[in-house]
Amino acid sequence: MRRLLVLAMALTLTACSQAPAVRQAEQQPQAGFPVTIENCGRKLTFDKPPAKVVTGYQPALETLLALGLGDRIAGRTNFSESAFLPGHKELYDKIPEISDTIMLPQKEVMLAQGADFVLDNAMAGFDSAGGHATVDELNAAGAPVYILGGWCSPEQVLEFTIDKTFADLRDLGAIFGVPDRADKLISELQGELADVKKRVAGRTPVKVLATDGGKGPVNAYGGAGLTHQMITLAGGVNVLADVKGDYTEVSAEKISAAQPDAVLVSDYATLRGEKTPSSPAKAAETLAIARNSPAAKDNRFLALPVAAQHPGYRNILAVTEIARFLHPNAFTQ
Repeated sequence: MRRLLVLAMALTLTACSQAPAVRQAEQQPQAGFPVTIENCGRKLTFDKPPAKVVTGYQPALETLLALGLGDRIAGRTNFSESAFLPGHKELYDKIPEISDTIMLPQKEVMLAQGADFVLDNAMAGFDSAGGHATVDELNAAGAPVYILGGWCSPEQVLEFTIDKTFADLRDLGAIFGVPDRADKLISELQGELADVKKRVAGRTPVKVLATDGGKGPVNAYGGAGLTHQMITLAGGVNVLADVKGDYTEVSAEKISAAQPDAVLVSDYATLRGEKTPSSPAKAAETLAIARNSPAAKDNRFLALPVAAQHPGYRNILAVTEIARFLHPNAFTQ
């Protein structure tokens, strides 16, 4: 009995002597932290990598998956009928759904998630008028918000450049403590862009009309923003380059006179839970208006996933897809 008492006392003393060391180790900051990032005019500081993330529309989820951070995502919105990148649908299905539309859920549901980070690519999901938790409310709850591509206002949407996609990857790599992963992905994507540039160099730019359908006015993409830039990088020239704005309405007369060689059509199955016209139907509408154009005569259109027309990892993949469509001969070897 005495031996047992002595042993118990020794173990207790040992545990007590080790406890402060354990607590001290737990309190030591992780290498590379704290990290401070600027986004939408706000400074976001992270003492450790986020572990319970909520993502909004598809490009936010795709971007984290591309960085190998799927295990950090605790909740996502619904875009089940969208076009998924290879391997992403299986990962998507494993993540709890917190909204049955592409939008983040209402305020009470959102705050109840207990998230420590929120990633999206538009400010619409944080509008109090729509019943959503605001950026400030989420920040106060310990869930700082990061908006991809700097799409923080309508003006900033127009100012988007593809470099911001790389900046986002670099920021997220720092926030999650995986800068090496981010650098590797950035290098791969920059190499892909360089390959496209080399392949289309010296070829006659293809005249492109990017549309989201409509019988007049037509929803189309003007000479600013992401879609316009992807067309240019892919070896095309936007026939609506003189139209101010990104996503905007354009008259049927202007579409008829544009004479595109090819048409890009925004393709998505659901938007806020509502069915939308198929991309072939939207292409038919547009080509009927531009019926005397080379694009109409050849019925030449590409269904471009609308997820690629929002900031995120997929932007660079879309440039390659568009370039293959516009200049197929450049990719024969």
